Amino acid sequence: MLNTTYENKVLTVFLSGEIDQHTSKNLRMEIDSQTESLRPETLCLDFDNVKFMDSSGIGLIMGRFRQMSLLGGRMKIVNLPENIKRVVYLSGIQTLGVIK
Repeated sequence: MLNTTYENKVLTVFLSGEIDQHTSKNLRMEIDSQTESLRPETLCLDFDNVKFMDSSGIGLIMGRFRQMSLLGGRMKIVNLPENIKRVVYLSGIQTLGVIK
């Protein structure tokens, strides 16, 4: 289960641990379920406690970006640790303007 908050039409998801092929599917399903039911204006993914992320995490980010775009909302990514930031920047996600 994810830790989340919902305030002022912002759904913040506090990710932690490892995001890989084994964990990304459940994360994706939980986040999608909450965004579908709450319909936030902004989805904020907080990576402060993420220790490892592989390309499955990039897919997680891109899929949530697409979902929020379809819902007419926006997404932002905050508190990227340096090792995760490197993976994200190699993917080109920063060009979407979601990293804060």
